[in-house]
Amino acid sequence: MLELRAVTVGYDRRAPVVRDAHLTVAPGEAVGLLGPSGCGKSTLARVAALLHRPDAGEVVLDGTPVRGFRHRAPRAQRTAIGVVFQQPRLAADPRLRLADLIAEPLRATGRRASAADRVRELADTVGLTPDLLGRRPHEVSDGQLQRACLARALSLEPRWLVCDEMTAMLDASTTAALVRVVEDYRASTGAGLLSVGHDRTLLNRWCDRTVPWEAVAAG
Repeated sequence: MLELRAVTVGYDRRAPVVRDAHLTVAPGEAVGLLGPSGCGKSTLARVAALLHRPDAGEVVLDGTPVRGFRHRAPRAQRTAIGVVFQQPRLAADPRLRLADLIAEPLRATGRRASAADRVRELADTVGLTPDLLGRRPHEVSDGQLQRACLARALSLEPRWLVCDEMTAMLDASTTAALVRVVEDYRASTGAGLLSVGHDRTLLNRWCDRTVPWEAVAAG
């Protein structure tokens, strides 16, 4: 279970972005978090992905409270969650070729020996042709770069996926393709999903349940 319990968080303790938020995602469950732009849902998604420490409250992962965030999180917790952001160009190092972008988590966790084979497997899964793997972010489209970012998120076979407006900048066909990749991954692994967005139709079709922002956090 991925649980957010009474989470208050922001970038200035005097002015929290999110107050007293409660949310749970069960193993294998797909939960959509629906809210308008600027409400704080992306900040809460970063907390769920262990990338931002809450000012109050706690994150509980598989029954164990999270005590560290970002690089201070225990490896077992940090690698249990894969995250895909809305803007791939802000999430990708512009100096890296796509193959190296996908391989980042593998190399960071000491899996260099198997990285090349895993990158080829993931590229095929997300629909990236071999010629694209040698290109840098400025040499590919937003959709191609987001495919690489999704491959990176799946590289360590996480038990949980956090997708923050993953398809907001993509056309309909690319959106459908990436959602299908996530669903195939979930079907084969039993991973849980938190999908954050403002498109009610997409979230309702994609997720087991959609939770409106006002039901999650205090106003």
